[in-house]
Amino acid sequence: MEESLSQDLVAHIASLARIDLDDAELLHFAEHLGKILDHAQQLEALDLDSVEPMSHPYPLSNVLRDDVPGPTIEPGEVMHQAPDASENQFRVPPVLGESS
Repeated sequence: MEESLSQDLVAHIASLARIDLDDAELLHFAEHLGKILDHAQQLEALDLDSVEPMSHPYPLSNVLRDDVPGPTIEPGEVMHQAPDASENQFRVPPVLGESS
């Protein structure tokens, strides 16, 4: 931007956002918002006609494996190792003060 962002414009933007800023904050944000807008203007000026749109800078692909059933533990053995089991189910402490 050739002209800096005015404190009046920053005050107007702050009022739209319902933000109260004192004079020091207005000066601070006018300077910093101006720098941000300058950077955005530089980005807009880039010639990107030869750049293909992309969603990620690196080519990614999912690495998947076949879902093949493998060895499992018998349910009785699992229930035997549980600290508290009843009627072939795990018993857990009540949650949020609920009674059992």
